Amino acid sequence: MPTADLSVVEVKAFVPAKDFERSMAFYQALGFTRASVDDGIAYFHHGHASFLLQDFYVREHADNFLMHLLVEDVEAWHAMAKAVARQFEVRIGEPEDQPWAMRDFVLFDPSGVLWRIGQNLPKAE
Repeated sequence: MPTADLSVVEVKAFVPAKDFERSMAFYQALGFTRASVDDGIAYFHHGHASFLLQDFYVREHADNFLMHLLVEDVEAWHAMAKAVARQFEVRIGEPEDQPWAMRDFVLFDPSGVLWRIGQNLPKAE
């Protein structure tokens, strides 16, 4: 009996957008490539990371939505994201070492979606 291929190719979140055009501009300013946009859905990617931005907004949903982006250099990302946060008048935190062996910072998008952007730290032995 042949075995089925149960490989997973990709998983993507549908990120809500209160102002679809402004959110698309925000993510492009962060360095994401907008690969397509059609019928209220925009496909964004940066390297191997991707998500779908949707022209859909419910405040309670957006206020409880969290994305995580793992990067190689959190300090470089923070420096770039600070400029984007100023441009789009959104909140950003400072990088902090976390007890789960990660250094990260928080960034809110224009719709209130919370992003944790961080890099792995060497685990203490």
